[in-house]
Amino acid sequence: MRDWRLAGGGIVTGADRAVTEATRRIVEEHGRLSVPMAEVADDDDLYNAGMTSHASVNVMLALEDAFDIEFPDAMLKRSVFETVDSIAFAIEQLEDEAA
Repeated sequence: MRDWRLAGGGIVTGADRAVTEATRRIVEEHGRLSVPMAEVADDDDLYNAGMTSHASVNVMLALEDAFDIEFPDAMLKRSVFETVDSIAFAIEQLEDEAA
C-alpha cells in the first residue's frame, strides 16, 4: 500500500482506487469543470464536462506534484487526460515504471 499527500491537504491510502480518488480530487480542484465532480463518472469525458486544454495543463501539473511523477512527452495528449480512468491508468503506468 502507498500513501499520497494531496496538494489541498489530506492523504489517500491504498492501491488502484486510491489513485482514482486522488485523481478525482485533483480534477475537482484544478479542472474547472462546469458540473460538480460528484456528477462525473470515472469514464466520463472531462472535456465534455467543461475542462479546457488550459485547465488540463493545471491538472497535469497538480498530478505531477501530488504523485511526484513527470508525464513524458508521449503522454501529453488529450486522450490521456480525457477521463479520470485514463489519467489514473497513466499514473499507474508511470508508478510501475519507476518501481
